[in-house]
This record gives sequence, C-alpha cells and structure tokens, in this order.
Amino acid sequence: MATANIARQIGTSVAKGSGGGWYSPHMAAASRAIAQRIPLVDLLLEIRDARIPLSSGCEQFRNHKYSSRRIIVLNKMDLANRLQMKEWMRYFEQNNCISYGVNAHNKENIKQFLNFLQAQVRELGKRGHSSFTTTILLVGIPNVGKSALANSLHQIGRIGAAEKGKLKHAIVSPHPGETKDISSLKIGSHPNIYVLDTPGILSPEIPDAEICAKLALTGTIRESLVAENDLAKYFLAVLNLSNEYKKWEGLSHGQNERPLADHEGEEMDMKRKRQYPTDHTQDFIVNEVRRTLFETISTFDGNVDDEKDLARLIEAEIIALQKAFRIPVNHGESSHDKVAAKLLNLYRTGRLGHYTLDSIP
Repeated sequence: MATANIARQIGTSVAKGSGGGWYSPHMAAASRAIAQRIPLVDLLLEIRDARIPLSSGCEQFRNHKYSSRRIIVLNKMDLANRLQMKEWMRYFEQNNCISYGVNAHNKENIKQFLNFLQAQVRELGKRGHSSFTTTILLVGIPNVGKSALANSLHQIGRIGAAEKGKLKHAIVSPHPGETKDISSLKIGSHPNIYVLDTPGILSPEIPDAEICAKLALTGTIRESLVAENDLAKYFLAVLNLSNEYKKWEGLSHGQNERPLADHEGEEMDMKRKRQYPTDHTQDFIVNEVRRTLFETISTFDGNVDDEKDLARLIEAEIIALQKAFRIPVNHGESSHDKVAAKLLNLYRTGRLGHYTLDSIP
C-alpha cells in the first residue's frame, strides 16, 4: 500500500538520521528503576496510544505474559476511530488481556475508569491481597498521556474520598520525554490507592520503519528528529485513503464559506467576532481547511492507490492549504513548513478526524 511505503521511507530516514537519538540516558535509568519496582507493585497499567494500540506497546513488556495484574490502557481514545477501537478491545479480550479505553481529559470517563480500578483492587483482596495500601504502576512510551492520566485520577479520586490538602501534579507536556522522575499520587482511600507515574521509555533501536513513522506522527519521537513536512505528507496519505474527509461534504458548495481576502471591511468584521487569521485553531480556519481538503480530494482524477498519483494529490493539497491557513504564497519553502506544522497540530488534537493507524494482526 502507498501509505505503508511512505511510512517506511519516513521511518528509515528517522532511524538512520537520528541514530537512536530518542533514547536518552534518563530513559536507561528509568527503565532500570521501573524493572526494580514491578515486583513490588500490585497492578501494572501499560498506557498506550489508542491510535496505535500495537505500535505504542512498551518494548520492555513485549515478552511479559498477560495476567490479571497487567492492564492495557488505551489512552487518547477520543482521537482514534471508534469502530476500530471496539475491534481492538475485542482483540485484547480474545488474547486474554484486560484492556480499557480512556480519555484522560474527560471527567466522566475518568470517574468510570477509577471505578474500574477500584473493582480490580477488590478482586486483589478476594485473591488474598491483604494490604491496606494498593500501588499501581503506570508505564509506557513517551507522550501517551501517563502524567495527564495520573493527574486526572488524583483529582477525581481525592474529590470522591473527600480528601483535604494541596493537590499534587505530575508534569504534563505535549513534548515527549518531559517526565524525568517517578512520582506518587493518591487516587483513593479505604483502601489507600496510589499510582506511580513514570518517565516514558523507548527501545534504543526501533527496527520496524513503519512503527517508527507511526510513533513520529503521533508525537512520541521528538520533532527535532524528523522533518514535519514528511510527517504532514504521511498524514495526508492516511487521510486520502480513509473516509474521514467525506464527513466534510457539508462545508463545500458555499456553505460556511467566506471570501478569503477581498471583502471590504473583512478585517474589522474578524476583529469584532474575535477571529484572527493567524490562529489556525479557530473554528472558521479549521472548517476552511476541512473544506479545502474535501474539495481537493473529491475533484482529484487520479488513483490514490497508485503511489505516484497519491504523491501528486498530496502536493496539490499542500498548495491549496496555504490559502486555507492564510499563509502568503511568496514565502517559498517556508510556507510549506508552516502548512506542515499547522496541519500536524490539527491532526494531533483531533480536529481533522479520528484515525487508527494500526491494523489488527
């Protein structure tokens, strides 16, 4: 498939160019510290990215057998394809693995997840666990949302238990590798339940180029190690071969469309409505991007399954998006860089559809 070829090209380029630059000394130290704590904790939650349920698996645990103490948590489920998410949950169930889908930023979802964890703790008690304190270890690769999940559980858990005192916070960042130390947060009382948030760890080598590209696209590998232009093309390839763009048909044919720049008084109107053309996250810009992508794909006369035709469509989309993002065409190559950065941001925040990049084996 053309998308897989693009992914392999990106992954090979990242692996050769970085020489494993994503693997820092603190990852090696964190990996050892985690290995030492695993025998001491009661539950192990491996946090994965719901968009890449297999590719985001932590290499350190690939050979560990699934058990009642190990739970696969698919975070960022709001960014993944819902139907494929259900299929992945069934896949894990068929492989005798406990799994749970979660959105770390959804309060109701976190409440349900906390109830699920408390039920797991009660099951431990039935199997002879008599401690008054239960410890849960959160592990996973960088940027899958471990710290955000720990903070949300801590906040909801304290409210439910009517705990007093100052809230603790694990460091949360959109950039991978920001968590450097293992921190403990209380999420329940009677019995006391603590989660240990840990730094994200990657393998020193990622031999599968396609997995490497998926990790880069979803933000696990630092952007300094991969060209954003290449990642933007990869995302567009995924979009072009999906049905997500068809959902934006209603934005075409003039609906929700405004003239781009020639309208008299447009600038004053934008200010009055607090619309700023340079902010690509605003709804009117996002809708313009969606409309542009829908029309460019729908009017394309080539075969998207053909690699050369797909590349031609992607180039046409990048050129068309310059106008949608209000980027002056006279900026040359830098305009493509700006399109790529804005496009990736919209993809990673779920504004351009929901995608699951991994296929079930």
